[in-house]
Amino acid sequence: MSFKSKGDQSSGSSVSKKWTFLLCLGCFCAGMLFTNRVGTVPQSKGIMRATAMEAEKLKLISESCNLKVKEEKHVSKDIMGEVFKTHHVIHTLDKTISNLEMELAAARAAQESLLDGSPLSTDVNRAESSRKRRYLMVIGINTAFSSRKRRDSVRATWLPQGEKRKKLEDEKGIIVRFVIGHSATTGGILDRAIEAENQKHGDLLRLQDHVEGYLELSAKTKIYFATAVALWDADFYVKVDDDVHVNIATLGETLVRHRKKPRVYIGCMKSGPVLSQKGVRYHEPEHWKFGEAGNKYFRHATGQLYAISKDLASYISINQHVLHKYANEDVSLGSWFIGLDVEHIDDRRLCCGTPPDCEWKAQAGNACVASFDWSCSGICKSADRIKEVHRRCGEGENALWSATF
Repeated sequence: MSFKSKGDQSSGSSVSKKWTFLLCLGCFCAGMLFTNRVGTVPQSKGIMRATAMEAEKLKLISESCNLKVKEEKHVSKDIMGEVFKTHHVIHTLDKTISNLEMELAAARAAQESLLDGSPLSTDVNRAESSRKRRYLMVIGINTAFSSRKRRDSVRATWLPQGEKRKKLEDEKGIIVRFVIGHSATTGGILDRAIEAENQKHGDLLRLQDHVEGYLELSAKTKIYFATAVALWDADFYVKVDDDVHVNIATLGETLVRHRKKPRVYIGCMKSGPVLSQKGVRYHEPEHWKFGEAGNKYFRHATGQLYAISKDLASYISINQHVLHKYANEDVSLGSWFIGLDVEHIDDRRLCCGTPPDCEWKAQAGNACVASFDWSCSGICKSADRIKEVHRRCGEGENALWSATF
């Protein structure tokens, strides 16, 4: 009995130890498992939190960078805008200074002429009062001593007379004068006849320093522009021949379109042949300057009618003593602008033909500025025919007085 009970105790103790060992092992494993789960999950969550925080930081940094880039672009645009504005202001000031310099030089030239005792024209006494206002244009009608009938035909057609001419100046800002110099015999019968004519009509501009002559047209053109720019402050200065029909309102409307442009030269641009053969009309004595025989002139406005802006007229006035004169005055004028930044405007309405050409164009709503016959370099027999041209191609008196420039 005693031995048996010992065996039973021994067996129970053995079982108890095994179970104890297994229980301990299970607890150990459970503890390890629990420890791994508890340690791993918070670590993963911590990494996720860190990743989220870093992403948020990166997002903030990216947004900050983008904001800086946008600000830099905006600042860059602002800087470019300011640079452009500054450049524009400098360019405008440069043009203004250039114009003032030319006006000052022209005024000095006029003053020197007066101090020398040679008045520029019979309009000098009115020069000071005229300078108080700005005119649209000055139209100089080139004429000669022998052209009294032509002048009277122009007065009877497209050039207003008396109070209407004064109204044209005061209300429309348009000055129109026949331009003529003096005879070779100062104070002779030709000069006295012109003075009497001027007393009657008051529409002549006398060029005191010019002696009339066909071969002196280039010199006359220079003196005309120098005189006109000294007497009247205008946007444009026009030269037209006394055998050409002109629609003044249409001319004004044409010039107004170019009023804001600097240095404009308007006319029917051409490039005729350089004639080297002596004895022919329009012979060019200096033909060798234009290259080989058969060459053509540079582009220039035909001489029947052309217009230049004030800055170009001032340029001629300032430099008249060094500007070269060719045989043909329209070629001379074109040569004076070579090398300058001048805009050549080719407008074919300034050189229409006589009826039916100008009449058809007027009926089509495209009224001509000037009409003449190319074969005669003016209206053929203009003293007799200009009235017919005016009747068929004229714009009508109401067009002039209703026009706004």
